Amino acid sequence: MSSQKIVMDVHEKPKALSWLFLSFQHLFAMFGATMLVPLLTGMNPAVALLSSGIGTLAYLIVTRGKIPAYLGSSFAFIVPVITLSQGGKHLGEALFGCFLVGIAYGVVALIVYRFGVKWLDHLLPPVVIGSVVIVIGLSLAGTAVDMASKKEVIVDMPQTASGWAALDGTIQSVDPENGKVQLQVYSLENFTVALVTLGIAITANLAFSGFLRFIPVLLGLIGGYLTALMMGMVDFTAVREAKWFAVPELTAPVVSWHAAVVMLPVVLVVLAEHIGHLVVQGNIMGRDLVKDPGLHRSLLGDGLATSIAALIGGPPATTYGENIGVMAMTRIFSVWVIGGTAVLAILFSFVGKISALIQTIPTPVMGGVSILLFGVIASSGLRMLIENQVNLDNRRNLVIASVILVIGVGGALLKLADIHLELEGMALATVTGILLNLVLPEKDSRQKELAEAA
Repeated sequence: MSSQKIVMDVHEKPKALSWLFLSFQHLFAMFGATMLVPLLTGMNPAVALLSSGIGTLAYLIVTRGKIPAYLGSSFAFIVPVITLSQGGKHLGEALFGCFLVGIAYGVVALIVYRFGVKWLDHLLPPVVIGSVVIVIGLSLAGTAVDMASKKEVIVDMPQTASGWAALDGTIQSVDPENGKVQLQVYSLENFTVALVTLGIAITANLAFSGFLRFIPVLLGLIGGYLTALMMGMVDFTAVREAKWFAVPELTAPVVSWHAAVVMLPVVLVVLAEHIGHLVVQGNIMGRDLVKDPGLHRSLLGDGLATSIAALIGGPPATTYGENIGVMAMTRIFSVWVIGGTAVLAILFSFVGKISALIQTIPTPVMGGVSILLFGVIASSGLRMLIENQVNLDNRRNLVIASVILVIGVGGALLKLADIHLELEGMALATVTGILLNLVLPEKDSRQKELAEAA
């Protein structure tokens, strides 16, 4: 792939009209995923656009304009942000954890600059990272299905035990003062919209060619939205009331060391993702980006973008495979194009009606694309295990993968009240996997199995 002719190299600037269209292409490629994360976590989509644009420009500056990467919302932090923010009630605490993630990136960048990258390979082998990525996807499966097939309804509070037992659905909240109960119940109407959304996204991904193949999520959202609109599930009141120009509503971090404990283990996962993206992009461009401008610069740029996002209320940033795919297809690697995309994202974040329109997307539409996206996350972890030829006949590897999967998907909780330490689900699975990889004897295990086979 790297031997193919480069249409536009890193520092080449396209003509004005071409520049606009090329930047819009990257905007559409990242738009669906970047918008999905804030909608799932309760963050403001306009702030997510703003932070991704500012973060991308910061990344381009830190990497000396040598890596044409777009930084959008990271999926790896969906679970901890949802856990910490509790529907947006404690979003500030979650943002503090995200801010520390950016600082952690900077620390790792400093270590990489000083000692190289071999220590990371030892700490995070494929068996650990692949299993944790699978956990990220599967732990979100229940959320995706609930979004796709259930809806919230409010009913009168029962007055008898038999009345409570007869309630059809899962109780979400009880309001004794007003005598109301909020239930989550199955909805065939919602599930139909979700399946249409999912079907369009799958079709776009498999059957379409060219540019359309790189925006299946966006096409799925549009198709599902139109379906929901025809079924009377969309309310445009907020759009009519919104102003054309509106400054995004920013949210500041709130100090919470509990959030730090929950959030920081995810750094180990996104580090592997970041390094993988950088290597892939380097192969596509035919140059070693790990050496020039250097992995440490790329990590520092990602960390700076993440900290900036946290300070204004946006989700953590990550380099986007969708945009790398666009570059692989077009052979256009211009940082001017990526910079133009960042500027467009910033401008769009100040258009109040666009932000309001995005927030009218019905939950089942988001649920439909979530089924695909969360499944893709889990599948990418499986692919990581396969591509790195992780041998699960090796009992050491089997033990590490098995423990990570059950702890992570099962939502295991380690709570030490005396020192205010709490690790749950994915965070606990990541830490456990790293510890098992460090303490289980790899050499002795291999030698023993070879001896038994002989």
